[in-house]
Amino acid sequence: MESMKILEEAYAYVSSRMTQKPDVALVLGSGLGGFTSRLSDSTYIDYKDIPGFPVSTVSGHNGRFVFGSIGNTSLVVMEGRVHYYEGYSMEQVILPIRLMHRMGADTLILTNAAGGINSSFEPGDLMLLTDQIASFVPSPLRGPNAESLGTRFPDMSRIYDERLIQVMEGVALKFNINLKHGVYLQTQGPNYESPAEIKMFKLLGADAVGMSTAVEAIAARHMGMRVAGVSCITNMASGLSDRPLNHIEVKDAADKASARFTTLIENFCLSI
Repeated sequence: MESMKILEEAYAYVSSRMTQKPDVALVLGSGLGGFTSRLSDSTYIDYKDIPGFPVSTVSGHNGRFVFGSIGNTSLVVMEGRVHYYEGYSMEQVILPIRLMHRMGADTLILTNAAGGINSSFEPGDLMLLTDQIASFVPSPLRGPNAESLGTRFPDMSRIYDERLIQVMEGVALKFNINLKHGVYLQTQGPNYESPAEIKMFKLLGADAVGMSTAVEAIAARHMGMRVAGVSCITNMASGLSDRPLNHIEVKDAADKASARFTTLIENFCLSI
């Protein structure tokens, strides 16, 4: 199977340069750009140097793995993810998740910037993912199944680990961080959604919408990883405010939430 060959070639390159096996994999979304400065004993591997590996084309994404530790927790961190809207196949989009699992990580933390659909949300809020809707993007497991990774028909009734949710809630309480809860919906992008689409998503039960994360979570659960997810609500979704949406304002809102977001994720890593 070609995808498994690419995975093993990428792993062969990365494993020869890893200083330690990671326990936790973390995908950085907007608002966590400075997170890796909190790691001790950091080493780096650029995506562009890994055979067969997709490279992020989005502004503000460094495009590298960072290895290091927070306390006794060993991490591999993705500085920059790849998205389906960049033109990559779903197999390429989830290759980084499979590779981090192949490195040894059994827990995955997914973060992102998202548009708020829930009317009680405000830009700058942090939302703990309790479930997701991925029906508007192709399944990342479509095609021949790699039995070495997971079963053909994996259960998705508990995508976001209940124990990890409890730990995240405890960290938020300890540091007085207002942590919302909700369902995340992934779209294909790169265009933002229309007001009519947002109305539909709200009827379906979505609290926030974005262009990543859900397919990564599916790939992780397929392999048996524990998954936690947090969205930074950077704007209210289309039709819920008078302001037109643009990427610059999304980045600005994420930067303003950066300190709280970093505190939450750093101390979560110390607690698992």
